Amino acid sequence: MVRVNENYLKIQASYLFTEIAHRVKAHQDANPGAKIIRLGIGDVTEPLAPAVIAALHRAVDDEAARETFRGYGPEQGYAFLREAVAKNDFQDRGIDVAADEVFISDGAKCDCGNIQELFDADVKIAVTDPVYPVYVDTNVMAGRTGTSSDGRYSGLVYLSCSAANGFVPSPADLPEPVDVVYLCYPNNPTGATATKEQLQAWVDWANAKKALILFDAAYEAFIRTPGIPHSIYECANARSCAIEFRSYSKTAGFTGIRCGYTVVPKGLVAWKADGTPVELRPFWTRRQTTKFNGCSYITQRGAEAVYSPEGAAQTKATIDFYLENARLVKDALSKLGYDVTGGTDSPYLWVNVKGDSWEFFDKLLKEANVVTTPGAGFGRAGEGFIRISAFNSRENVLEAIGRLSSVLA
Repeated sequence: MVRVNENYLKIQASYLFTEIAHRVKAHQDANPGAKIIRLGIGDVTEPLAPAVIAALHRAVDDEAARETFRGYGPEQGYAFLREAVAKNDFQDRGIDVAADEVFISDGAKCDCGNIQELFDADVKIAVTDPVYPVYVDTNVMAGRTGTSSDGRYSGLVYLSCSAANGFVPSPADLPEPVDVVYLCYPNNPTGATATKEQLQAWVDWANAKKALILFDAAYEAFIRTPGIPHSIYECANARSCAIEFRSYSKTAGFTGIRCGYTVVPKGLVAWKADGTPVELRPFWTRRQTTKFNGCSYITQRGAEAVYSPEGAAQTKATIDFYLENARLVKDALSKLGYDVTGGTDSPYLWVNVKGDSWEFFDKLLKEANVVTTPGAGFGRAGEGFIRISAFNSRENVLEAIGRLSSVLA
């Protein structure tokens, strides 16, 4: 008899964005003529930068000639991209990260989900609430939790985020000792940012407790406010307690071609049951070389072009476009009397709707034909909020603002 992994049965019946898709489809089927504007799931809408497109074409041509053809590549990523990442994203900012500490992948979502395979089943995990569902669900699948009750899994430690703490918890908020904490800043879903002092407090805590920070920096390219850290490694001694995830999905519009990376510093350790330290970088290397065949050569050449002078300017212009969308939506909602977090150094706006988040979602869908994301889908502390994404055309954003203003006035 083949037995299933019963931990999958603990997972809430529907992934958040799947449920949203079901409701949107039902509404569209009932109203086939309705023009629905999607400000929900965080998928980009603007085309890839011309410099990236040119690099992709050249890489395709490489595959057409025996002399330049590339087959299986290194699972950790090609040296040309690892070196570009280390130099442009870290070393040029005065951050100590070497190319061989960078692991290229097909996206931060996969890495955030897969990294937990390195840890014992009994490690205690902490997540923020609201939270990106992947952090939670992958640990449920791995058997680190009990069942869900009232929107939370037993066995996980939740750090409630609210306007009172600026949606940035501190180590003092931990109700019990933990081994691993997931942090994401700029935050998905709240759009909040963390100061260097706030992140340093987490680094100091992790080093003191022999704990580990899993830092998701997928939205760092949206930071425009001086002094807001782009990397956890801007904090002193973070190399000894943190792994960082990055993505080209929102930075450069790679949601369709998939590329990201993870930084695992040399010397970063976890411990065996007998207290013997074990370096994590070789573990991640082994995991990737065993279960992953690497991101495609063509895609990696496209990612490399993001760091060219032309590519950097073009991708920045696209991000600035999305940030202007966010500003327009934030200003409009604020004028309507809603409290809005984010939208300044983030493509996401976290809106206090002063009521049930799924009911508000349905109201905007049915009355304005606008799709948002209910905050309750991100955790118990997300109830009473919706997330709005700035990823769309200017025309659609302006039309959505007009509809929202009419419905919510």
